Amino acid sequence: MRVRTGLWAIVAIAMPAMASGQDGKAMVSDFIDQNATSYSDVAQQIWDFAELGYLETESSSLLQATLREAGFTIESGVAGIPTAFVASFKNGDGPVVGMLAEYDALPGITQDRSPVRAPVEGKADGHACGHHLFGTGSVAAAIATKAWMQASGQGGELRLYGTPAEEGGAGKVYMVRAGLFDDVDIVLHWHPGSQNEAGASSTLSNKSAKFRFSGISAHAAGAPERGRSALDGVEAMNNMVNMMREHVPQETRIHYVITYGGAAPNVVPDFAEVFYYVRHPDPALVKSIFERVAKAAEGAAMGTGTTMAYEVIHGLYNMLPNVALQEVMHANLETVGGVYYDDQEWTFAEMIHETLPSDAAAVETAALVQPFFVTEEGSGGSTDVADISWMVPTAGMSAATWVPGTSAHSWQAIAAGGTGIGDKGMIVAAKTLAMTAIDIFTRPALITAANAEHADRIPEGWVYEPLLGDRDPPLDYRKPAGPGGN
Repeated sequence: MRVRTGLWAIVAIAMPAMASGQDGKAMVSDFIDQNATSYSDVAQQIWDFAELGYLETESSSLLQATLREAGFTIESGVAGIPTAFVASFKNGDGPVVGMLAEYDALPGITQDRSPVRAPVEGKADGHACGHHLFGTGSVAAAIATKAWMQASGQGGELRLYGTPAEEGGAGKVYMVRAGLFDDVDIVLHWHPGSQNEAGASSTLSNKSAKFRFSGISAHAAGAPERGRSALDGVEAMNNMVNMMREHVPQETRIHYVITYGGAAPNVVPDFAEVFYYVRHPDPALVKSIFERVAKAAEGAAMGTGTTMAYEVIHGLYNMLPNVALQEVMHANLETVGGVYYDDQEWTFAEMIHETLPSDAAAVETAALVQPFFVTEEGSGGSTDVADISWMVPTAGMSAATWVPGTSAHSWQAIAAGGTGIGDKGMIVAAKTLAMTAIDIFTRPALITAANAEHADRIPEGWVYEPLLGDRDPPLDYRKPAGPGGN
């Protein structure tokens, strides 16, 4: 699959100079439609790459090349992360508007572009969260907005932030910590999903760490008394944490996976590792619950005669909603509308739908825009967009890139995201983001209202302290665990 080149400049030249407002929104919508095939090509190449967090070399390079061809200035390797970048276009004085782009895949889940379960042989990872669409859709929105700024003479600066390793690597947190959002007025983002919505909602705060136990190896049958099992340490920790679940706030979520437990049953393992996530709507409670988990690890090491060290991998705040911005984004999403399937896509969607729970939303709901809502307390998942939202007024949305009822992190999400269903949802998102950017650039009162609401939501005296501390970006966090490794 090859990316079309040269289209951005051709279309931009052909565009008449237009005033702001509804004419500008029609302009960006048409622009995105005219270049939809090229955006699909980019997204599907990234689907094929399926690169993990901090390893997205080809994906990041492709998005950078697309933006560079469209006339953006690129700064690569920002915040000490080789695959992070900032693409900017400045057109005189005015607001600074940022858009976010993700592009990392998930490990251990793969699927081809078919509506039945079909892992890809020899491929371990896949875009089960749709970040190939996220990154490309945001790039599409940024390029269209730039074309409008040039045609209309709108002043200001537009920035596209290439943000790696959202899946557990907290790439955006390091970019926030590096000051890359300090002078931004508003930030926009979106995420693939199974429905079209732009309500104001929060997320769960989240802190993770890899707990590594070291023991003494020995023959498990011939000299077990000489050994001290690192795996015993991991299992003792897990037992204590599982008992702790009764004594934490009910909104708490604690997940773990043993990433390394030894190589052979007849060898007492001298190394073992377990990877933990701790979540709650309140970052302060996440911090305190995590400290209790760490104490359990210390106790487990003491009780099993092993030693333990842990490495914090990521820490995220809860998302700070901004109703003023979300109302505008919701209105634009209603203007754009939902996703409509052709006959082939409808058949594909029905086959996927048969694999989903019986109460899954109907296939035809992909064409609907969900009603506006406000949810102050987070539930479900977490995102490193949250740390940005505490620094800058931020608005986001979801588009139906998957068959209604599909869960993120599933093979069904990978499958639909590799087809025209995913591409159509991406185009809905790109248009909505571009239209919302026009509103921000042309309505100074909106920026004022968004910042006033943001200030009201920040606790008095609050100072940003990343939950992950002062550690460097964990560029090797996807490296397989084992003795001498992670």
